[in-house]
Amino acid sequence: MSVRPQRTARYELMNQVIDAIEKEQQKADTNTFKVGDSVRVHTRVVEGDKERIQIFTGVVIGRKGRGLNETFTVRRISYGEGVERVFPLHSPRIAKIEVEQEGRARRARLNYLRTRKGKEASAVRE
Repeated sequence: MSVRPQRTARYELMNQVIDAIEKEQQKADTNTFKVGDSVRVHTRVVEGDKERIQIFTGVVIGRKGRGLNETFTVRRISYGEGVERVFPLHSPRIAKIEVEQEGRARRARLNYLRTRKGKEASAVRE
């Protein structure tokens, strides 16, 4: 099953247009952290007419997607319960991402941290 030549040219043109629009909305300094790092994510929270910064601290257990759709998952232990939050990387709600401690992960997703308890749940090689 072959695609007609004129159709592929149209798709290429549309992909270039989409890439150009996405490039405008992407943040420049986003590849500063990787899976296994302990990060502090500063998010803007709007309550009524006020806006404040809320910090979520934890270990990055995965990154997913590409371009504007890229997300990352941060996990932390809060009062003995594991809490995970998924953040869109290029969201205007994210003020900044600070790397507290670099970790050395040998895989792309650290789902095995979900089964661990206590201090070992946040331990990734340094």
